[in-house]
Amino acid sequence: MEGATADHIVLALFVIIGAIFVPLTITVSHILAPSNPHPRKLDTYECGSEPIGPPWVQFRVGYYVYALLFVVFDIETVFLYPWAVAFDRMGVFVLAEMVVFIAIIAAGFAYAWKEGALRWR
Repeated sequence: MEGATADHIVLALFVIIGAIFVPLTITVSHILAPSNPHPRKLDTYECGSEPIGPPWVQFRVGYYVYALLFVVFDIETVFLYPWAVAFDRMGVFVLAEMVVFIAIIAAGFAYAWKEGALRWR
């Protein structure tokens, strides 16, 4: 057998085993797990105190947008660090790629600023 064919067979075996393993473990867990539903066990529990108000509370989407923007710009900063460390060993092509990368990030930042996504309300 050639190397590529053997690699494909090993990959196919991993996919098949994974496809069998996940439903099998969920089924075995469902069969073996003790089940004793009781109204007291099914009651809502919040840090030892009785819950006040409805369980469905809507949060402002601004919090999520702010958090996502932080994560995006934080991860992009992580991409800049290796480039800055090895800047002296890289050529002009890598410099041009980084300028394009920073321009895309700056455009995204300007758009978020224009839309007011960075304003904490």
